Amino acid sequence: MEITNVTEYDAIAKQKLPKMVYDYYASGAEDQWTLQQNRNAFSRILFRPRILIDVTKIDMTTTVLGFKISMPIMIAPTAMQKMAHPEGEYATARAASAAGTIMTLSSWATSSVEEVASTGPGIRFFQLYVYKDRNVVAQLVRRAERAGFKAIALTVDTPRLGRREADIKNRFTLPPFLTLKNFEGLDLGKMDKADDSGLASYVAGQIDRSLSWKDVKWLQTITKLPILVKGVLTAEDARLSVQAGAAGIIVSNHGARQLDYVPATIMALEEVVKAAQGRVPVFVDGGIRRGTDVFKALALGASGIFIGRPVVFSLAAEGEAGVRKVLQMLREEFELTMALSGCRSLKEITRDHILTDWDIPRPQPVARL
Repeated sequence: MEITNVTEYDAIAKQKLPKMVYDYYASGAEDQWTLQQNRNAFSRILFRPRILIDVTKIDMTTTVLGFKISMPIMIAPTAMQKMAHPEGEYATARAASAAGTIMTLSSWATSSVEEVASTGPGIRFFQLYVYKDRNVVAQLVRRAERAGFKAIALTVDTPRLGRREADIKNRFTLPPFLTLKNFEGLDLGKMDKADDSGLASYVAGQIDRSLSWKDVKWLQTITKLPILVKGVLTAEDARLSVQAGAAGIIVSNHGARQLDYVPATIMALEEVVKAAQGRVPVFVDGGIRRGTDVFKALALGASGIFIGRPVVFSLAAEGEAGVRKVLQMLREEFELTMALSGCRSLKEITRDHILTDWDIPRPQPVARL
């Protein structure tokens, strides 16, 4: 079957992967309402294309934290990629580098920061979970820095793991031939079988529930790397992120895997952008499957987007070639959307190019005498 869009990789991954692994990647928390909304909310945004503009040349390049990339489409951190394909994070790193964009490596990767760095040049960010043992955190951050990683994406929405019922049913655990490579040798790389989700038990034992704004400051004392706060959904927390010295914000609901019934990220985006007031860049992840989605996110003020599940599904289907194809398809769709909307560069994409159903004035009830 010829793959013509990103979503088609989902069905292939479902066929190829063991049920426990596919369900881990695909599922959301509890009723999975937010999981559906992350995708469906994009259909509530329509285009207002401008015509008769010379779109012979389209420039999609941008800079993120001072690093030039080929397009505003980047790779989000997704854990344990060797469950999807033997090459795992190596394949993803090479595909991102070939596409001229940024890969974010998960703390819970099945390849270490050093191993990913060994795949060759590329701009890479490191996603950080804060463990109870702060020495482990400091050591990990220093290793990422030494390995040439350019920023820390601090995940702030996971003091406890969301209730992912598929993982409970499947008694999810990391396959025995894999470990969380960044924690090997620290007795923290193993995930034991549990009565429910092995990952939930691991998080309960290791992750620091006391994480607070003062820890964003603490992180700045142990690294010179810029810190992105990942998991912001409100204006209040956007303002606090800026006050705490964050270099950027990632609007994220953790792929709808944490608290169910939070808004779709694309709906929370504009509130966060307005609160940030241009002081730091705002990025978004969650539900992005088309170049049209990328355009909509930028029109609502995002400086760039991150994709997660399309990476692991394409990785499962076709390894590195699959991830390359996902990035290429999104790039081509995004370029076409820009052309058909009359935008030749990212700065020409404005709020005026879209109409959301929450912009439309609601009819007021008529008072009856």
